[in-house]
Amino acid sequence: MPALYNSPHQFEPLLPCEAALEPLLAQAHDLNKEALGLVGQPAPDELRGLLRAMNSYYSNRIEGQHTRPLELEQALKADFSADAKLAARQRLALAHIDAEAALEPRFTGDDGLRALYTPAALAELHRELFARLPPTDLHTDEGEEIRPGELRSREVQVGRHVAPAAASLPALIERWGQVYAGVRRGEAALVALAAAHQRLGWIHPFVDGNGRVMRLHTHLALGALGYTRGLWSPLRGFARSVDRYYGLIAAADEPRRGDLDGRGNLSEAALADWITYVLDICLDQTRFMTGLLQLSAMEGRIAACLHFEQTSRKSGVRIEALRPLHYLFLSSAALERGEFKRMTGLGDRTATSLLTALLKRGLLASDSPQGKVRFGLPLHALRFYFPALWPEAEADVAQAGG
Repeated sequence: MPALYNSPHQFEPLLPCEAALEPLLAQAHDLNKEALGLVGQPAPDELRGLLRAMNSYYSNRIEGQHTRPLELEQALKADFSADAKLAARQRLALAHIDAEAALEPRFTGDDGLRALYTPAALAELHRELFARLPPTDLHTDEGEEIRPGELRSREVQVGRHVAPAAASLPALIERWGQVYAGVRRGEAALVALAAAHQRLGWIHPFVDGNGRVMRLHTHLALGALGYTRGLWSPLRGFARSVDRYYGLIAAADEPRRGDLDGRGNLSEAALADWITYVLDICLDQTRFMTGLLQLSAMEGRIAACLHFEQTSRKSGVRIEALRPLHYLFLSSAALERGEFKRMTGLGDRTATSLLTALLKRGLLASDSPQGKVRFGLPLHALRFYFPALWPEAEADVAQAGG
């Protein structure tokens, strides 16, 4: 193995120089504007829950350890596969969902953002992802034990990249956090979180799970800045361009390409290319979700779903559910069952049968047999409500005849 890095200066530059920053800040300005517009849109809580599942799917898919969406849905109902390897992947997917839900409220606002760039936060992210798994799952493919929240104690090489010496990890992480936490908010913070993603990979702090921690860190940083409100994440975009994702990360690990390539040890141009990619992915995802959440289109999409259920599935669902379902979507609230039935305009017995059918099909959700109802978002409704949001889930449902 080649000589290991020991100095905190070995992974400079952590940010591009001022001249190289100008086009990146312009990109970040566009993202800032689009993202702040999106977070003001109404959306049901069930959508955020579904997006957590989708984030888990895509982050694990990047690692080549994903479950199919229907397998993930089964795991959410505690229905695990009899196949041991598949069941382990299902547990890993659930761990990501639960970790994301647990961590989001801990890292909010300026204080939360600063905290994300500390050694304690990195350990917390890794621990939240892996401590939820049973000991039988806590091994790498080579059989090495994964210790949740603990920095690696041995040397590693990933592809062409020789990770820094284990003894130098505390100093490197301190330098990483010092630089990125000190960046001013707004556009500069967006550029910083993109760079931090790549440089955290260069440090490679853990024996396993580094990619998942990197992506979770970026997701949480965007949320702490107030740009997501749980309505989008770059993970979908990373997974849909996975070769480019890995290629640009690896390129930014490479040494400086000559006297015109910045002043640090690593390539400034390659780091700028990586940041450009991340900002492009984020901007694409915000624009995509903005289009899906257009209020003028949602009533028609709900109607199309109900019409299909009534005419093709013959599930007991009726078009008269449109008004209360649309209300639930717009309000992000819950309704008493009696109020939902009144809004359908049907007689009590027919409305009760309709409500039962909606619950059975997952188009309504409730926490108890007699509790309030809220907007439901089962996988089989995705093609109507949010077409192309999660194409793999749509394909799974179609294959299963759902």
